[in-house]
This record gives sequence, structure tokens and C-alpha cells, in this order.
Amino acid sequence: MTKTSGEYQPPKPISKAEREARKAFREVDAVKAMSEHALAEKAFAQNRERLKAERLAREAAAGPAPKKQSKAKSK
Repeated sequence: MTKTSGEYQPPKPISKAEREARKAFREVDAVKAMSEHALAEKAFAQNRERLKAERLAREAAAGPAPKKQSKAKSK
């Protein structure tokens, strides 16, 4: 028998054991997601620091940047 449109079927009640199992799986998933996020942030920070050090080394090797001269107003 198939469900026809407009026919309401209440959700199937779940047992206490199923609720607790779902809760445990959500907690494990949350811990996993947080650890993955922390690893990604750590990798990002290390990469940013490496790139910053490379940029500073390039700028130091290039010497001081020439100062821009402002245009004098002519009347």
C-alpha cells in the first residue's frame, strides 16, 4: 500500500535505547568535527606564519621601499 497525498502518518515513536544511541552518536560526531576543525585551524595558522616570514624576508632582501612623491599643486 502506498501513501497518497494528503494522508497524514504520525512519526514512529522511538524507544529510549534508540534515543540514547542517537545521542551518543551525535556526541561522537561533534567531538570528531571539533577535532577536524582544530586541525584545520592549526594548519591554516602555520601556513599563514610561514607565508608571513617569507614575505618579510623578501621585503628585507629587496631593501627599503621607495617613498612615493606627492604631486605638487601647480597654479
